[in-house]
Amino acid sequence: MPTADRTTALITGASFGIGMELARIFAGEGYNLVLVARSADKLRQLASELEKAHGTRSLILAADLSEPGAPAYVLDQTTRADIQVDVLVNNAGFGQYGMFAENDLEECLRQIQLNVTTLTHLTRLYLPAMIERKRGRILNVASTAAFQPGPLMAVYYATKAYVLHFSEAIANELQGTGVTVTCLCPGPTATEFQTRANIAGIRLTKYGCMDARTVAEDGYRAMMAGKPLVISGFRNWLLAQSVRFSPRRLVTAIARKIQEE
Repeated sequence: MPTADRTTALITGASFGIGMELARIFAGEGYNLVLVARSADKLRQLASELEKAHGTRSLILAADLSEPGAPAYVLDQTTRADIQVDVLVNNAGFGQYGMFAENDLEECLRQIQLNVTTLTHLTRLYLPAMIERKRGRILNVASTAAFQPGPLMAVYYATKAYVLHFSEAIANELQGTGVTVTCLCPGPTATEFQTRANIAGIRLTKYGCMDARTVAEDGYRAMMAGKPLVISGFRNWLLAQSVRFSPRRLVTAIARKIQEE
């Protein structure tokens, strides 16, 4: 269990991909951790690795964050353990591929619950204490999907647009408080996300995926610098900027094309 002599980072979706790499980076920088994901076994394995390598103490919370009561449970557990969360990383999220009218409705709603509502809920639960202490950092993981509509992944793209706009708005509100908010926008990244979303065969992923460690390092550096936004990878940055100057119907049509198999 985390001890009081180190700062503590709470990371959701810590069992694989960008979340796992962020946990490794924070541990290497001397943080204790609160690791949240559905798989207790994977979290225990990661916690053991980080304790051996860095002396990191971790509180493991196996929870399905797509359940409405999960954020309150996470806060309750950190409060009971007398853990002060200095950094909140909202990384957990998933996507679903296919025509919206044909997609499973419950999966669509779970996406919104996890990608939008849980992220918002956790931020609201932990932010006031950070403001009171006049220090704290929040890292919200969105996507380059946030910059345009995404036919064939309509709900996912829309949820990531919310994360981007929400993060930039509260980053502005928090100026001068000692608390910063950073939104990390990766492009396609080599994680289990593609398998979960069933997008391994689409054109977008065939253009190449970034390494999860590289993306995590970009996010960590930007967060520590207090930047409100970081787009990981020059090609991804260029793509995100280009949509600003193109007709929206064209942007949507191109997004549809690269989403197709």
